[in-house]
Amino acid sequence: MAFDPVKVSGNWNYPTKMIVGPGRIAELGDACRSQGMARPLLVTDPGIAALPMVADAVAANEAAGLPTGLFSDIKGNPIGRNVEDGVRAYREGGHDGVIAFGGGSGLDAAKAVALMAGQDRPIWDFEDVGDNWTRVNEAGVAPIVAVPTTAGTGSEVGRASVITNEQTHQKKIIFHPKMLPGVVISDAELTVGLPPHITAATGIDAFVHCFEAWCAPGYHPMAEGIALEGMRLIKEFLPRAYHDGGDIEARGQMLVAASMGATAFQKGLGGVHSIAHAVGAMYDTHHGLTNAVLLPYVMQFNRPATEERMDLLCRVLGLKDAGYGAVLEWVMQFRGDLGIPDTLAHMDVPEDRAGDVGKLAESDPSTGGNPRPMNAADMEAVFLNAVHGRL
Repeated sequence: MAFDPVKVSGNWNYPTKMIVGPGRIAELGDACRSQGMARPLLVTDPGIAALPMVADAVAANEAAGLPTGLFSDIKGNPIGRNVEDGVRAYREGGHDGVIAFGGGSGLDAAKAVALMAGQDRPIWDFEDVGDNWTRVNEAGVAPIVAVPTTAGTGSEVGRASVITNEQTHQKKIIFHPKMLPGVVISDAELTVGLPPHITAATGIDAFVHCFEAWCAPGYHPMAEGIALEGMRLIKEFLPRAYHDGGDIEARGQMLVAASMGATAFQKGLGGVHSIAHAVGAMYDTHHGLTNAVLLPYVMQFNRPATEERMDLLCRVLGLKDAGYGAVLEWVMQFRGDLGIPDTLAHMDVPEDRAGDVGKLAESDPSTGGNPRPMNAADMEAVFLNAVHGRL
């Protein structure tokens, strides 16, 4: 993309306080107190809730004089009902803050619970469209401490949640600046038990965040610099974390890279996320894995608009060749080495509702960040290519 000095302008925010390092979950009580919490509600998904790390965190808070509730009735792709139930638990328990604990689903649902704790409008009124966010009663938003247990979505540093409207089967981005957690605890020890296939899927999700931010149109040099470094870290450390789950350095670097990806995509996302949101809403697929499968197919569609950005990316990634072809070849090899399937068909996603996928994807907010204009027909075609493996 050619540099245009007229466009050297913008409003940027990177304010999140982050506590990073192995064992730093021990500081959870202090983090809660720093946000004014005396009786927090820990929100996570059922799988994480059953692990010792959650029981240990709740017990440590109790010992520190911070009685902590637990809510975990959350689907892998959180739905509006999950948020409603979480808000009910928050109010009935007399809680005064939220600990968002877990992977993308737990973090997104927890942030939505914090947003809705003091609202009297339905959550869909706060979809990230126009100035809907101004409808929020800011005084009613609960403070949040975020504790990521996967290195993928980066939701711990985001101001939005992706929640599925179960009536319309659409994923909606719910946004407000106060959804940004006040403190993040990134403790690599909490990610050690993550299975290799989840490590790979979430890690490539983080890569897609960085890649789409790098390719998105517009001028945002801070986001672009973070995106490039995030991709470099993922190239170096994701294979290590995949092959050796106990590699604390690799786990820690991947947590950092995931947060960098979500920071960078303030610049924008694109067609990978648009189609993945539609597929996830319709077929309840894992978001990170869906992104990982879709990436090369959307890359091919966007090639005319992104080709000139690839030489610098090749240098940052240390590829021996330059150009778009070198990046695509590396992406395919990288995915394969991490056990990512080549097609959506391998995820049991059929082609029979391709038109519906295209329409849903076109209306997704991420579409506006795609470097090349993309309509419903384009989305449908890319989706079918991804189902059948046509590159």
